[in-house]
Order: sequence, then structure tokens, then C-alpha cells
Amino acid sequence: MALTKSQKKRDRQAIVNRARNRAVRSELKTRARQVEEAAASGDREATQQALRVAQKRIDQAIAKGVLKKNTAGRRKAKLERLVSGL
Repeated sequence: MALTKSQKKRDRQAIVNRARNRAVRSELKTRARQVEEAAASGDREATQQALRVAQKRIDQAIAKGVLKKNTAGRRKAKLERLVSGL
């Protein structure tokens, strides 16, 4: 239980930040799945489009502090390897 006014505010902010971070992580998983599905279908153009969107969202997650730089690089590399196999 928070005692100080500043800690009560930090607790309120933490709730909002947690919800935002969960939404961003959820979207990243969705975008990665879309790349995998497009690659499985064999449609090269759709796969490239899905990859571009996924990479953009990953970069935005870095900027917001949701993902660390190396984690984001690893995820992007994994998607790129998947697409390069087409």
C-alpha cells in the first residue's frame, strides 16, 4: 500500500503503462503471425508487405521502450530469415 502521494501517482501510471505495453506486445505477435501465414501461403508480395509492417511496429516498440534493441533485432532477423526462404 502506497503511503506517499508520489508513489500513489506512480502506481496509477504503472497500470496505464502496463496496459499499453501489453497491447503493443500483442500487436507484435499478431504481425509476426501474419508474416508467417503469408510466407506459408507462398504469396511473395503479401509476405513482403507483412514483413514491412512488422518491422515498422518492432521499431516503434523500441522507441516506446517496450522492447530492448537486441530483442527487436533478433525478432526482425527471424522474420527476415523466414521471408528469404521464399
